[in-house]
Amino acid sequence: MMDIAEFKKEVRRWAEKVGVSPKEIHVRRMRRKWASCSSKGRLTFSYDLLSQPEDFRTYVIVHELLHLRYPNHGKMFRALMKVYTKLP
Repeated sequence: MMDIAEFKKEVRRWAEKVGVSPKEIHVRRMRRKWASCSSKGRLTFSYDLLSQPEDFRTYVIVHELLHLRYPNHGKMFRALMKVYTKLP
């Protein structure tokens, strides 16, 4: 399992690639979601995400980071998800 500090570094690396700056990054127990994004720029990730495979973690991280630019799941959001989640 990845530790929280390393996970936050991973989120920051992806934020740089995506071109966004989250105000806060939190990791906590979540019952029903893998992550959430507030309108104020706070990202919260499920502690359980730290034990998931890298591809899935990346998908969730990029998904939440893109919500900082696109609050919905519109055409642009979906297109950028495809682009970023196929990057190495």
